[in-house]
Amino acid sequence: MNITISVLLLGTAVGLIYYWYDFFTKGSVPVIDEDWYIKFEKTFPVADIWTAVCAIIGAVGLLTDNNFGPFFTLLTGSSLLFLGLMDVTFNVQNKLYQYIKKSGQMKFVVFINIWTIGFGISCILLMWSEIV
Repeated sequence: MNITISVLLLGTAVGLIYYWYDFFTKGSVPVIDEDWYIKFEKTFPVADIWTAVCAIIGAVGLLTDNNFGPFFTLLTGSSLLFLGLMDVTFNVQNKLYQYIKKSGQMKFVVFINIWTIGFGISCILLMWSEIV
C-alpha cells in the first residue's frame, strides 16, 4: 500500500506545481477573469508549495520505510483537507459552481475539490494509526 500512496503523493505534488506553472505562465486555469477572483487564487501558491513539499517528503519516507514518511503524509493530508475546504467554501459563497455546465476550468476545480478533500482524509486515516 505504501507504493500506491507514494505514487498518489508524488502525483499530487506534480499536479500542484503544474497548476501554478500554468496559472502564472499560460493563464488557462482561472474560472473567471475577475480581479477579486484572481487575488483570491494568488493567496494559494505558498500553501500549495508547502503541501507539495510535504507530499514529496512523505512519499520518499514511505518508499524508503523511514519514520518521517507517515508524519509527512499526515501533514500532506491535513494540508490538502484545509486547502480543499477553503476552496469549496469560497466557491459556494461566490456561487462559482454555477459555471460548471459551461466551464472546463470549473469542472477541473470540482475535480481538485474532490481530490484534495478525499485524498486528504484518506492520508489522515491511513497514517494516523502509524503515528499514534
